[in-house]
Formats: sequence, structure tokens, C-alpha cells
Amino acid sequence: MKMKKIMAHSMRALVVLLALGVAQAFAQGYPNKPIRLIVPWPPTGTVDILGRTLGQKLSESMGQNVVVDNRGGANGMIGTEMAAKAAPDGYTVLVENITGQTINAALRDRMPYDIHRDFAHVSLLAWVPNGVVSLPTLPAKNIQELIALAKSQPGKLTYASFGIGSSAHLTFELFKEMTGIDMLHVPYKGGQPAIADLLAGQVSIYIPVLPSVVQLHKAGRLRLLAVTSARRSSAVPEIPTVAESGVPGFEASNWFGFMAPAGTPPDIVARLNAETAKALQAADVREKLAGLGFEMQPSTPQELSALLRRESVKWAGVAKASGARVD
Repeated sequence: MKMKKIMAHSMRALVVLLALGVAQAFAQGYPNKPIRLIVPWPPTGTVDILGRTLGQKLSESMGQNVVVDNRGGANGMIGTEMAAKAAPDGYTVLVENITGQTINAALRDRMPYDIHRDFAHVSLLAWVPNGVVSLPTLPAKNIQELIALAKSQPGKLTYASFGIGSSAHLTFELFKEMTGIDMLHVPYKGGQPAIADLLAGQVSIYIPVLPSVVQLHKAGRLRLLAVTSARRSSAVPEIPTVAESGVPGFEASNWFGFMAPAGTPPDIVARLNAETAKALQAADVREKLAGLGFEMQPSTPQELSALLRRESVKWAGVAKASGARVD
């Protein structure tokens, strides 16, 4: 009986060693065919711009084409679920933003994937603040004046977002909670319709991702009151943060993560992490993306995992406090 137990333990150990050996050998030959990079949002958007820029650099450095596959829909969940269910072989990867990674789960009772359990976290990629923008004709030239104006007309001013459950929606809900103001939410099906209605004077305030409005601000067509990040943006360094504009502790940034399906061999995850850090440090990448408002910040897989845990708790609290839900 004792001999049988010893043999059983030995067989299990052998199976584990063989599996590790196969995974290591597989990783050493990686990649030997094109890699599919899923972007779970439509072309030309912020996630798409970042994904295509990263994909091009990875193609150059890894010697295989990285093919961007746009799978938009359901606030990023369609493409993200597809990535979660892909084979964990390193040939399907995902670039996703804060909405797909934490905010969707904060607003829903059920999700088709678990961002912590169903993915191998590769690296944080970048941060992009939202902006608080208005028409130049709005009688509020800064955040304090906006707060005063909203308090003088409770429930009458409107704020636009690029959809219910978007990062813009919850960012302004956090702003309302921390300032005690009451403004009406007007959701749009995307950023361009929201910008069009803001320019037409149909809404008072819009909370877009910064790259979508930097040029309109610089052209004088919109007024950028503040950025929502913890520090000022290098794209518009003259614009203060919401926190330094009189709302201490306020911080809400869009961030972007790079992931693979859970079970992807650790050596492949390490290779992708190293190649990602190199790509984001390339001068041409930094020049292109910094001008659009991206703040490059590659990380370790462990740092991305820790960020996901913190942000999940934060936005679940904001959603609960605001009562925001998506059926």
C-alpha cells in the first residue's frame, strides 16, 4: 500500500514536470504565427488608437504580425468575453480600458467573465484623464464657478457622457457625490454625438476622454475647465486638475491594460510584458501618444492585478452610492 502511494505521488510529480517542460519549450518558440489583438471597441476610438500603436510595435519586435481585431459592443463586454474564452496559448491577447475591466462589473449583478479570474494580467499600458468641458459661453470659467452655478440651479444643468455605465458617467457621479451638486445625466451612444450636442448648446457639460477634445479646446471651440487625473496632463499642462481646483482627493482616470486568457504560460506572459515595456518606451510611440493625452505607464503583471483590485472596490462604491445600475 505504501509503495502504491509513493508511485502515485511520483507519477503526479512527473506529469507536472512534463507539463512545465512542454510549456517552457512552447514559450521558447513563441511566437511562430500571427497574434490576434482584440480591441473590444470600434475603430478610431481611444482604445483602438492605443491598441494599433502597440500592435505595430510588437509586430516589429516579435517578428510576427499582430493583427488588431475590433469586436465592439455591449460596453466592451463582447470582445472582452471573446478574449477570456480564447485558447491560452499567447496567440490571442486583449487591450481593454477601465470600463471593460472594472466599471462594467460595478454596474451589473452578472458578468460573462471575471476580470480577476479569467485573465492573465500582462501590463498596465497608459493613463488618460477625462476632461470637464463646456462651451466658452457657459458662465463658469473654472470648477469652483461650475459648482456654484450648479448649486444655484439644482437639477437644471445637464452633463453628457458617452453612455450609461461609461467611465465618463461614473466619473461625474463621483464629482456630484464629492461636491453635493445636482445635475441631470444625458447619455449618448458614443462620444461624437455628445460632442455635437455640446457644440450645439444642447447640454451644459461633457466628460470626455481627453484626446477627443484637446484640439477643440486649443481651437477655442470648447473650454476645458479641468482634468480628472491626479496630476496635470502633459498634453495641456496649463489646465488644472479637479483636485487642485477645490475638490481635494478627487481622481478618476481612464487606464488601459494588456491581458491574455487565464492559463497562458508564464514565460509567454513575461515575454509579452517585456516587449510591451520596450514598445511603450520607444520615442516615436511616446511622441505620438503623449500628444493625444496618453501618459505611458508600463507595469509588472502583479502591479496591474493590484490596480484591478483597487479600482474594482472604488467603482463598486461609486455605483452603489449613486444608484447607477445597468440591467
